[in-house]
Amino acid sequence: MSDKPHTVAVGAFVIGALLIAITIVIFSLGSGFGQEREKVVMVFDGSVKGLVIGAPVALRGVQIGQVTNLELMLDADTIELIMVVEAQISEKNIRRLGSNTGDITDELIARGLRAQLKTQSLLTGLLYIQLDFHPERPAQFVDLESEYLQIPTIPTDLEILTGKIEDIDLAALAEKLEGIINGLNTFLNDESFQSLPANLQETLASLGALSDALGNQVAASGPRLNTVLDNAAVTLDSANTELPRLSALAAKNMALLVDAITAFEKTMASVDSLAAPDSATSYQLNIALKELALASKAIQRLADTLDQQPEALLRGKRENNP
Repeated sequence: MSDKPHTVAVGAFVIGALLIAITIVIFSLGSGFGQEREKVVMVFDGSVKGLVIGAPVALRGVQIGQVTNLELMLDADTIELIMVVEAQISEKNIRRLGSNTGDITDELIARGLRAQLKTQSLLTGLLYIQLDFHPERPAQFVDLESEYLQIPTIPTDLEILTGKIEDIDLAALAEKLEGIINGLNTFLNDESFQSLPANLQETLASLGALSDALGNQVAASGPRLNTVLDNAAVTLDSANTELPRLSALAAKNMALLVDAITAFEKTMASVDSLAAPDSATSYQLNIALKELALASKAIQRLADTLDQQPEALLRGKRENNP
């Protein structure tokens, strides 16, 4: 009976040792033990409240490491506080492609890899570190004595918003708001604004009277409008009746016009042939023009003679003596 408790104790000890060994193996596998790991350091200017050791380090949402140390540093020369965060990065969740098997962290930083604090949960307020590419943000390194690679950081969204708010000139803004309020107060107390409701009432009354007048005018014009519409309907019916006849008449007149144009073209062709330089008509016309010119010259000489000797018609032309 005395050996049984001893056997139970030994069995419990063995089982406990096995559980401890299994726990260590699981922890080692979960922490990436046995895989290629690299320590990095990041420097944050603002508060890291909510960031604890063991907090995830994610690359575009995929966890690739965890925070291993937090250290507050005070620069005695500049009296500036900085938070130095050490993290261990594992390639466990990163599948590499290509032939380059070397360390490309510097190349990633050159292409815009930056670290930024993000909120894990609004309820707990816990933070984690998000790695992503921000090539528009220049890399800012802190002169830090550390053997680990430094990844540049950028402010959180809240810090950026706070910085923008701090850049606002509140005094100038308050002065502008005061000027706007004074202008509104002056405008509201102005007599023209105070009389606006009465003017509005008068305008509405005028619109009502105008509406009534328009209603009466429409009522009075209704019968005449109906008469006009009836006459228009009759006119349209007449037009529908007369349009085919007018169309046929127009087609007939167009045919006659085409015939007249054809006859005119033939006449013009005949005139062209008569007026040609080498035609008989042109030749006879030229002869007639020459004879007409000779006759004109004879008449001119006769006129000159009558002008000088009016009695030449009765006595004949007198010869000039030398």
